Amino acid sequence: MKRRHRLTRYLLLLPPLLLAGCGLEDMGELEAYAHAVKARPPRPVKPLPEIEPIRTFVYEPGERRDPFTPDAQTEPEEPIAPVSELAPDLTRRKEELEGYALDSLRMVGTLEQNGTRYGLVRTKEGILHRVTTGNYMGMNNGQITNVGGDAIQLTEIVSDAPGQWRERAATLALTK
Repeated sequence: MKRRHRLTRYLLLLPPLLLAGCGLEDMGELEAYAHAVKARPPRPVKPLPEIEPIRTFVYEPGERRDPFTPDAQTEPEEPIAPVSELAPDLTRRKEELEGYALDSLRMVGTLEQNGTRYGLVRTKEGILHRVTTGNYMGMNNGQITNVGGDAIQLTEIVSDAPGQWRERAATLALTK
């Protein structure tokens, strides 16, 4: 018991002794170095580079036409071709997976709830989405036509020419 009390006393006295030793250090060498650095003459500062003035240009059309007014001699634009029956509905609100290219999406499985089969699709960020027939995916107005056990089938509407559209089949296969 005496031994434990003696050890405790020594341990209690040790931190004050160590801290007292910190104040006894000679700071003279450090102060001498600081004075020597302050006494050095300052180095000259490099002058800033000279800035070249920017040459201005004033456009004087003279006999030339003004580039900011429409040319009276231009032919009228061709009328826009009528919208075909296959044109995508541009007023429809886009679904989240329509912001991804099909090749960046991965089908990782299926899920069946209340008689409806859902496809599980993972984005490149790792977010899992549940899709079913009628949902849209991909950047080419792709609408899901069938969710199978091993693939999701889509019908995309792509533009052939301005105002001309065609359908094409696409598949997102299950990845392992």
